[in-house]
Amino acid sequence: MFEDRPDRDEVVLVGRSNVGKSTLMRELTGHQVSTGRKPGVTRQPNHFDWAPESFMFTDLPGFGFMSGVPEEQREQIKTDVVRYVEANADDILAGVLVVDGKSVIDIIDRHSGEGEVPHDVELFHFLQDVEVPTVVAVNKMDKVDDRDERLDDLCDRLGLFPPWQQWQETIAPISAKRGDIDALTDALETHFHDRKRDDLLKFL
Repeated sequence: MFEDRPDRDEVVLVGRSNVGKSTLMRELTGHQVSTGRKPGVTRQPNHFDWAPESFMFTDLPGFGFMSGVPEEQREQIKTDVVRYVEANADDILAGVLVVDGKSVIDIIDRHSGEGEVPHDVELFHFLQDVEVPTVVAVNKMDKVDDRDERLDDLCDRLGLFPPWQQWQETIAPISAKRGDIDALTDALETHFHDRKRDDLLKFL
């Protein structure tokens, strides 16, 4: 289990390895974050906090396939991520599930066999089950041609009725590498406001 968590409200970033969580964190915080082409660079939570405001962004380790990482270790990371969210749900203002817009549908469909729940779908519903306001940051959308169709398909896989435009507090198409994250910050603004934390809007 991850330890040494600062005691403050937070926004957590979760998702598969190599979907751009660390790049997104850099855009959100202005801090340099370790990024790399090799999946699984982040193995412990990265907290970026503002002490006077009792608030932080947290980049949680990626789960799923990681080249060179044994399956047992991959499963342990996923378990630790779930336990972290479960233990701190009351202090999590929003959970941002980051997915790769270019490949997420294929990955979900590949792991949708009988008795199998794809990681992304499982994590989306888990966040909702523990009552953490959830935003799906659909990253790398600059590489997607059929934007609306792809986002509608994702809604369908997550159990949300298309069209995606009616879920703008939940589905946020972004391109972190290009600095295009307005859809995400708009969604987070809504969730901060709902939790009566308008004092944190300056961080978005």
